[in-house]
Amino acid sequence: MATSASAKLSKDVKQQYMDLPQGDKVQAMYIWIDGTGEGLRCKTRTLDSEPKSIEDLPEWNFDGSSTYQSEGSNSDMYLIPSAMFRDPFRKDPNKLVLCEVFKYNRKPAETNLRHVCNKLMDMVHNQYPWFGMEQEYTILGTDGHPFGWPSNGFPGPQGPYYCGVGADKAYGRDIVEAHYRACLYAGVQICGTNAEVMPAQWEFQVGPCEGINMGDHLWVARFILHRVCEDFGVVASFDPKPIPGNWNGAGCHTNFSTKEMRDEGGLRYIEESIERLGKRHNYHIRAYDPKGGLDNARRLTGYHETSNIHEFSAGVANRGASIRIPRTVGQEKKGYFEDRRPSANCDPYAVTEALIRTCLLNEEGDEPTEYK
Repeated sequence: MATSASAKLSKDVKQQYMDLPQGDKVQAMYIWIDGTGEGLRCKTRTLDSEPKSIEDLPEWNFDGSSTYQSEGSNSDMYLIPSAMFRDPFRKDPNKLVLCEVFKYNRKPAETNLRHVCNKLMDMVHNQYPWFGMEQEYTILGTDGHPFGWPSNGFPGPQGPYYCGVGADKAYGRDIVEAHYRACLYAGVQICGTNAEVMPAQWEFQVGPCEGINMGDHLWVARFILHRVCEDFGVVASFDPKPIPGNWNGAGCHTNFSTKEMRDEGGLRYIEESIERLGKRHNYHIRAYDPKGGLDNARRLTGYHETSNIHEFSAGVANRGASIRIPRTVGQEKKGYFEDRRPSANCDPYAVTEALIRTCLLNEEGDEPTEYK
């Protein structure tokens, strides 16, 4: 299996330099979503002291013509700090800084979906919307071949790998453990992880997060995963169907609730939301992957624990439905529901915004409403 050349460099030599004192200075790594809506970029600046809040972080800029976000003749883009985390790679007092991207005219960049999402979350803050997202991904070599798979063939069929234990069932656990601990250190609300159905496929869960925090924490968890994989010389893929054929795809199942749904008798509000979602299926499919549904079409076939992309369905404990109501929720008549349609490479800001628009703002039709 192909791994990167940089992963073969001596980490012991690097550590000699990482152990050097840095005085009172702080390294802040600014992170942003590029023009693909999927890729992440980062760069670092030195601060004179440790920032205690977002307000302590300066704006910055970058060359948008090199990130698919602007033309070379007018390439400056602005980075506006939006969320701050501890840096698990450089360690305290250094920071990871998730940023929104704005164009030269101070309008949000096309792939800055956080800006509108945040406004909508503010509109419904009194309903206390909680989210939990289950991020599936596949570990690949730098040649695109799944980690641990035979170079000229396939592993045994699916069955023993989901939550599997053992060298012949769990491929790449070191990466998973490193990512989990790094997220905990950073302050990401990661709440679990497990091996998935396809070998070399894993999942981590983030949540419960309220409002805009869902998108912030999932994007930073993805960034940390990419950095961990970089250190190991492999690649984390969020492609919703990385291997064609009789292998599971990768999704980002999204769990959602409001205070009303979590309170006694909340099942009524869950069912009302599901009814609204059923009338707006096409809008959600477009919002649930960065290519307007084209990526998800490879995954949502009605097979391999998915629903059919052209049909809306809901059911208790049904993993072949668009919306699953967990069995305990059906029994207790309160709780949350799971939207199983979002793809692994979805933008969590787009997914959570779509749920807010349909379930809480009662929007209808195939286009989002504009609010002043």
